[in-house]
Amino acid sequence: MQKKQLYGWMIVNHFLNRPKFEELTHLFLDAAKSLNIHLVVKDNADRLVHCTSGGIKSFFPAKEKPDFVLFWDKDILLARYLEMQNIPVYNSSEAIQICDDKRLTHMALMRQSLPMPETIFAPMTYANIGFQTLDFLTGVRDRLGFPMIVKEAYGSFGEQVYLVEDEKELSCLMSKLTCTNILFQEFIAPSKGKDIRLQVVGEEVVGAMYRYSVNDFRANVSAGGHMKEYAPDREECELAVAAAKSVGADFAGVDLLFGRDGPLVCEINSNAHFKNLMDCSGVDTAHHILSYIKEVSDDSGMVNL
Repeated sequence: MQKKQLYGWMIVNHFLNRPKFEELTHLFLDAAKSLNIHLVVKDNADRLVHCTSGGIKSFFPAKEKPDFVLFWDKDILLARYLEMQNIPVYNSSEAIQICDDKRLTHMALMRQSLPMPETIFAPMTYANIGFQTLDFLTGVRDRLGFPMIVKEAYGSFGEQVYLVEDEKELSCLMSKLTCTNILFQEFIAPSKGKDIRLQVVGEEVVGAMYRYSVNDFRANVSAGGHMKEYAPDREECELAVAAAKSVGADFAGVDLLFGRDGPLVCEINSNAHFKNLMDCSGVDTAHHILSYIKEVSDDSGMVNL
């Protein structure tokens, strides 16, 4: 049976048009061309979610319906809307949502009993009320001690992550934060200023890099850190793949910390910015991701004529 050319959409954010994001788009387009995939870039303002009392329907011609969507954004409602029209979406809306909220990530890791830093969530409050009292910090301090990591639940590139050395710093930080979605983590001393990023695609780690900083507790390259190619061992690879599976991701950038007793999962990125990995290792993550999608599509028979 003859196969037609695989046709897909790459969904990007209409308002996030900085050069480093556009660079990734071009890498995917180049990879698609080499794999004979017809990939078309669409932004989330071009394909709006349209709800009516008439039930689920497509608001684009049937002949335009893609075989798959590479969802390179965090517009979860749009991803879910496309899934409701029986379009395979990579990563799924659920995986993107879990990775986007660090609290949901840690709950997914806990469900699978995967190693991670001990983590406590701030109690839910309302944006117009905030934390009127900080009594709950006593329990956080007693459990985690100092120094301590404080994170906003939503954030990328190492931003919205803070190191506090004592109770005074913690109270001061909490009084300044405008975000109310907060989590607290034990500080992993052996991993201060260093971690590893492993790129998972399907069932394997396709590339890894070691990130380090001499001036910052964060190892992120965007925060001033450095990088070099890294050869992960079996334990690190197995943990990274298990972490990606725990959130339901087909592909992900998994950040591991160097714990005293072995690697710990720090974060899982559903749409990891992989250009740094490509620069230091030569790994073409875009090609690996689209090859995976093509293989899954072939196995399902969705592109057969």
